[in-house]
Amino acid sequence: MELKDLIQNSSCSRKKQQGAIFNSLFIVGNKLQTIFDNHIAELSLKQYMLLSLMAQSKEKLTFTQLGNLLGCSRQNIKKIANVLEKKEFVNIEQNPNDSRAYCLCLTAKAEKFLSSDFMKYREELNYLFEEYSDEEMNVLFTLLMRLYSGIENLEKNVQNEKK
Repeated sequence: MELKDLIQNSSCSRKKQQGAIFNSLFIVGNKLQTIFDNHIAELSLKQYMLLSLMAQSKEKLTFTQLGNLLGCSRQNIKKIANVLEKKEFVNIEQNPNDSRAYCLCLTAKAEKFLSSDFMKYREELNYLFEEYSDEEMNVLFTLLMRLYSGIENLEKNVQNEKK
């Protein structure tokens, strides 16, 4: 089966479209991870994303906060952070406001990466979106942001079923 066949077979009903969109989110994520994991020197896509989130934050974020932002567990963030610490991209520090929590801090090596190599990868994102007009980008952005509300609804439903 070709991707175009999958798209054609899924376009005839809302239920099939929902399934195709869900499958596509998974496929897109895997494809992007494969491309970036094979392309970014020294870093996996998850490590790259963690550094990107840290760079955008005005405050030091805890493992839990970073996990919530990336959509993964605190334990997964800790594993990624340990690897980044060994690569000298971050320092793990105790949170001054909560002795049980740990924060990540960017190192000089990370700052250098973010101001040079990182910008090259950000520019390459243009290839991903060059097919879209400004209007289409706005629509895509709006719909993806609304998808977060759907994810919250799904999470609540799954949690309620566990009770």
